[in-house]
Amino acid sequence: MDGAVQTGDRLRDVPVRVSAEYQGRPGDIARGRELARRFLARAGAAQGAPVSDRTVEVVQLVVSELLTNACKYAPGPSLVDLELTEDRVEVTVWDSRPVLPVAETADPGRVGRHGLEIVMAVCESFEVHREPVGKRMRAAVGLADHLNGPAALGQSA
Repeated sequence: MDGAVQTGDRLRDVPVRVSAEYQGRPGDIARGRELARRFLARAGAAQGAPVSDRTVEVVQLVVSELLTNACKYAPGPSLVDLELTEDRVEVTVWDSRPVLPVAETADPGRVGRHGLEIVMAVCESFEVHREPVGKRMRAAVGLADHLNGPAALGQSA
C-alpha cells in the first residue's frame, strides 16, 4: 500500500508525489506526458482514488503546455512535480526564467501561444510565483469528471 496509511476502513490522506527534471531536449514534452500518465496510474491504485480517463488526459495536457513553455522560453533545466491529494492533482513546473506568463486576450486568428489560456480553462486553479531563481507555476486538476469534464473544455456533453 505505497503512499497510503490504512486507518480503520478508510485511507488517510497521504500525498503521493513524483518529480522529474528536463533539459529542453527533443522528446522532453512526451516524457513529461508519460510521467503524468504513469504517475496517475500508480498513485490512483495506491490511494484507492478514482482517476478517470478525462483526468489523465487533462493532467497530461497541463504538463505538456507548462513544460513546453519552460523548454521553449527558459534557459537551463525545468522541474515537474506531480502530487495527488484527496480530490485533485497538483502540477507544478519550475523553470529558470523569472518573467511571469500572462494569458493573452482571446484572438481566434492568433496561431499558437494559447497554452496558458488552455491551462486556465481546464484547471480548478492556476498560480505563478517568482522564486529566487526563475518561477514556479502550479495548476490543480480535479479528480472528479464534473470539475474538468467537457464543459470545462468548452465542449457539450
